[in-house]
Amino acid sequence: MRVSVFLHGVATALPVHDLPQDIVQARAQDLLGPKYPQFQRLLSTFASAGIETRHSVVPIEWFESPHGWKERNDAYIAGATQLFIDAARAALTASDWRAEDVDCIVTVSSTGIATPTLEARAMEQMGFRQDVRRVPVFGLGCAGGVSGLSVAQSLAAARPEERVLLVVVETCTLSFRTDRLQKADIIATVLFGDGAAAACLSGLRSERQRVSLGAGTQTTWPGTLGIMGWDVDDTGLGVVFDRSIPGFVIDHMGGAVDRALAATGLARGDIARFVCHPGGAKVVTAIESALHLEQGALQAEREVLRTAGNMSAPTVLFVLERVLNEGATGQMMASALGPGFSAAFLPFHVEAAAS
Repeated sequence: MRVSVFLHGVATALPVHDLPQDIVQARAQDLLGPKYPQFQRLLSTFASAGIETRHSVVPIEWFESPHGWKERNDAYIAGATQLFIDAARAALTASDWRAEDVDCIVTVSSTGIATPTLEARAMEQMGFRQDVRRVPVFGLGCAGGVSGLSVAQSLAAARPEERVLLVVVETCTLSFRTDRLQKADIIATVLFGDGAAAACLSGLRSERQRVSLGAGTQTTWPGTLGIMGWDVDDTGLGVVFDRSIPGFVIDHMGGAVDRALAATGLARGDIARFVCHPGGAKVVTAIESALHLEQGALQAEREVLRTAGNMSAPTVLFVLERVLNEGATGQMMASALGPGFSAAFLPFHVEAAAS
């Protein structure tokens, strides 16, 4: 028997340090320009990225000094734990849940290593029960928001009387590098920011629940490991972000979407709105092209990119929050691309509010 899973609330959180794009560009020019001969040629990407500001768990002055793996990871643990708490509390408030109501926590993060994991570090401050089940998930990268929703949906469907809290946290800025000086590192400096999002799910329905979640699906393309991910060395994480991504999206995304829709008994014509992870301005345009959407249709994705940049996994949940707040209704499909190279999909339906 199919069990309905409902989204009770979704919320987002940003760290306190602002990174306006013009200031990042000036600092990057000072730090990277003298070391990287091609920097001037890439300077225009700061303006064309569609980003006005981003946010970081550390102040911009932090990036002026060299940092090794331990310093970066210590900053991740401190910053990501606080973001976890901020996003989780906001989602619980939006859902009229208390921390002690939560039966299972799914934590998604790929920008640092924490053992004990983030939900354990936040446990006492949050007030979770001692018997809460913990499901930390690592390595999904930008696909982690949609894949995390899929994991949380599956857990809620398996035990519909239980309450599942999903928290997705990334601190991408801590991977900014001034030593490797590859093109991908410059693009990371242009695009990435920090943030967190959280969602509350269960099979328990009340009159307030308007969003029901279907089962998620994934596609992983063979021979694509080098398109996206991390290089790991003594200094820290080094971004792998291949220039082929927009073209790959145009060539392969449409077929992956059709297979995901078919797996859930849907077709393109059933979808009122795709809710997508905005990897970058070119990627958003490529998604619109691949899905035969009107150019500019993914405006919420562009607005999230403009105000917060690419935060990796939580970014798509920022888009979801915006789409729901704008009052969109109907059958929708969330999607995100990530390391693997892979695509994650999750169908959901939003009922119109009662008049």
